[in-house]
Amino acid sequence: MNHIVLSLFSVVMSLFLWGTNASAFCGFYVGKADTKLFNKASEVVIARHDNKTVITMANDFKGEVKEFAMVVPVPTVLDQDQIHIGDAAVLKHLADYSAPRLVEYFDENPCVRYELMERRSLDMAKNMAPASASARERDTALGVTVEAQYTIGEYDILILSAKESHGLETWLAENGYKIPHGASTVLHSYLKQDMKFFVAKVNLTEQSKLGFTHLRPIQIAFESPKFMLPIRLGTINADGAQELFIYTLTKQGRVETTNYRTVRLPAAQEVPLYVKDKFGDFYRDLFTQQVKREHERGVFLEYAWDMTWCDPCAANPLSAEELKNLGVFWQERPNGKQRGGTMPQAQNVFLTRLHVRYDAAHFPEDLMFQETSDRNNFQARYILRHAWTGTDECPAATAYRQQLRERYEHEAQTLANLTGWNIGAIRNAMNLASSPEGTVRKWYQHLWAN
Repeated sequence: MNHIVLSLFSVVMSLFLWGTNASAFCGFYVGKADTKLFNKASEVVIARHDNKTVITMANDFKGEVKEFAMVVPVPTVLDQDQIHIGDAAVLKHLADYSAPRLVEYFDENPCVRYELMERRSLDMAKNMAPASASARERDTALGVTVEAQYTIGEYDILILSAKESHGLETWLAENGYKIPHGASTVLHSYLKQDMKFFVAKVNLTEQSKLGFTHLRPIQIAFESPKFMLPIRLGTINADGAQELFIYTLTKQGRVETTNYRTVRLPAAQEVPLYVKDKFGDFYRDLFTQQVKREHERGVFLEYAWDMTWCDPCAANPLSAEELKNLGVFWQERPNGKQRGGTMPQAQNVFLTRLHVRYDAAHFPEDLMFQETSDRNNFQARYILRHAWTGTDECPAATAYRQQLRERYEHEAQTLANLTGWNIGAIRNAMNLASSPEGTVRKWYQHLWAN
């Protein structure tokens, strides 16, 4: 029996905290935290301008593909040419480009007058059979209408409408879908909004012909005044909390949620050098700490940037053609035309990356969004600062060496606060416990120390 996945996500699916100046984002890029750090992680791309929306849904389904199925509420019946099979490589490029990152700085000789280190950037060049008469009669009796059916790529797709949730739930069960207990209530809420249901299953014959061994992203294009993402169906049969990465591509500026708190992650924090070899663990634990501090109800901003550039780059910006692949339809050629010829480098495309850990208890509503006019840059960026190790002597060098112990202690406290790691273990890893100098702490440091 097919295991239905009632969500596009379960299947598919602080010093510079508010840093907005491009000059503040420098340093040498040395690593990133990708989505694979998190279990049950799904990714969705939303390209939206005016009321026009293109959603790309990446499937993280694990198991026999013959058991895969997806049900997504949609605002209207979709024609066949409103459905497309996307390129997983483009979505991965987008994820890599916007991933939280680690950068390095190197202190210079304090005896030499110098301006800020010149920024060094990475290279930016670069077939479902027709229903029988008896089946149609049964559909009618249940109040379910198959509005459209298509085979697109390796997927068989249905667009369903229904009169009431019990009939839809029964229809899905009778057609081989295992419906989790409690689905009827959530289905009813979508039916009250006059929404339709996009249903996709894998066509094994077509998949074999195409030669794909993985499930490619599904894309849908539609018009709707609502800027939202339905997540509640995905919480019904979920085994614990789920990770969702949402990438929005808009023309004006940053996107935020309107019915949940949008939180900027702590960023531009200096952490101990040994984090370089533990960056994945560091970021995973940092995110978990932030989720707890928001009482498991926050939607977290990981990245916000104009798509034409990056600083420092975790990956090169996406080309105009790649953005078009993800649904960006408003880019124009210099003469104002969009069709024909080579498209220019990305213009008027602002990327927002949001990360949410959700379950039914803490996210009882679908995610509602709004596009803002804020085009300030933000990235979840963490800093390694290497100490100067020279032997020059001068008053500035003496003061610098005396301040290093205090700086290292501050880095240790920052790491403990961000991740919840044991401060004693952090000090040991930094070899602070064996440092004889500067062991007396200032009186006020005892007030808030871990």
